[in-house]
Formats: sequence, structure tokens, C-alpha cells
Amino acid sequence: MESGSTRNNTALLQEKLEKDLFHVVYKVPSGDGPYVRAKHAQLVDKDPESAVVWFWKAVNSGDRVCSALKDMAVVLKQLDRSEQAIEAIKSFRGFCPKNAQDSLDNVLIDLYKKCGKYDEQIVLLKRKLKSIYLGEAFNGKPTKSARSHGKKIQVSIKQETSRLLGNLGWAYMKKPNYMAAEVVYRKAQMIDADTNKALNLAFCLIKQARYEEAYVFLQDVLQYKLPGSDDLKSRSRAEELVLELESKQPSHAYLSNSSGMNFEDDFVEALERMMNEWSPTRSRRLPIFEEISQF
Repeated sequence: MESGSTRNNTALLQEKLEKDLFHVVYKVPSGDGPYVRAKHAQLVDKDPESAVVWFWKAVNSGDRVCSALKDMAVVLKQLDRSEQAIEAIKSFRGFCPKNAQDSLDNVLIDLYKKCGKYDEQIVLLKRKLKSIYLGEAFNGKPTKSARSHGKKIQVSIKQETSRLLGNLGWAYMKKPNYMAAEVVYRKAQMIDADTNKALNLAFCLIKQARYEEAYVFLQDVLQYKLPGSDDLKSRSRAEELVLELESKQPSHAYLSNSSGMNFEDDFVEALERMMNEWSPTRSRRLPIFEEISQF
């Protein structure tokens, strides 16, 4: 016959297992501090307003400040309060260690994009690209760990450079400064080509009335020559851009309008120097630069 003590131990063990399963299923950390309560409100209760209140309490009490700032920014963005998220990160990032600053910059870039603050986004993206050039990114390592759709992945310097250039090209495109966006997208494609950047590059060329060049990039997508070419949404966009090209008057088909556009600063020239200076001598610090230097 089972004793009372044994039944109690079994009940306690069952309760612990249920709690552990709860944390795994809802991805809520254990504990009872403000940060844990914020995550519970965010992920379990689905109450973003309460989550923000608890995230603020976590920040003010020093409870996992970096995580609280980043998670609160996500919730505030969902609530269309991105401006508040930007101010929170800028005000409290000084309480986070140096190794957390890069991820906070990534959050800020996303928030600037959401708010249409393209100038601020451009400044921050240039700064991150400069840190790669100087060998300061990833703490001097060729790769870093990151998460994508809940899975842990390894990101290389090459991939990160292309990603940042793609974001920079998009920001210039939204200003709109199609000449600057074109130059940046070309560099991104040289490092790590994909369909999305090719379509944006074609769009920039169309806006400059450089239709023949745009058509070449669109054909690369339609002929499945680039990663992501089989994506239905991307192919649909490529087909729409081809129809736009075909609607242009033949007499205007291959005109270049680039000479009439002004690039507001010397970043393109600096980017050219940056690419040209990436030589094998730098490969001891960042090996990928040897691969890039051939361009």
C-alpha cells in the first residue's frame, strides 16, 4: 500500500514535470521576477499591454535589462508604438554590456524601418558595415550564432555583409535615392546573390530608365539562376516588372538617366574603396575578405 509520504513525493514530482513542460511549451523562463511575469503576460496571457508594464518594471529594477529591452521593443512594435521602443533602447542601452550592443542595433534598425526613419537607419547600417571592415564584428570571428524562426544557425561575415548591404539598399530606395540603392545592391549581389536583391536592383534600374540592364536581372530570376527564384511571390513580382518594362516606349528603352541624379554623400565612393582594399592580407583577421577581394 502506498504511503502518504510516497504519494506526496509523487505529486511534487508531477507538479515539477508540469512546470518544466509549461516553460518548454510557452518558452517562458522560470522564476517570479518582473521579466518572467512580462514573458508570461506576453506569451501565455497574450496581453501585450500588461507585458509592456512588466518589461518596464524589469528594466527599472535591473532584471535582465537587455532581454527586457529587446522583448519590450518587439511588443511595442506590435502595438504600433515603435517610437517609444526606440527611445527606450536609446535611453537604457548603456546599462547593457558591450557584447549586447550589436543585437540592440539590429532591433533599432528594424524599428527605424518600421517608423520610416530612413536617415537614422542608413547611419546605423553604415556604422555596422564599417565595424565589419575594421574587423570588429563578431568579435573578430568569421561566424556568429543567431536565431532564425526559432532555430539556432551560424551566420558568416559574408552573409552578414550582404544582409546589411541589402538593408542599406532598401533604405536608399525608400528615400528614394535609386542611384545610391543601385550601387549598394550591386555590391550585395557580388558578395551573396539572391532573388530579392536582384528584383530590388531591377526596380532601381527601371526608375533610372535603364531598362536593358534591368531586364538582365529579371531574366536571372525567371530562369531560376538565383537562390529563391522558385518562390512564387518573387516570380510574380519579376513578371510584373517585366510587364512594366514592356509597357515602356521603345524609343526610351535603353536610355540612362543616372547622370541626372545626385548622391547626397560620398558613401558610394567609400564603399568602392572598402571593396577594393579587402585584400588577402586581411584574411588572417577576416578570411572572407580574401574571397571578396577578387571583385
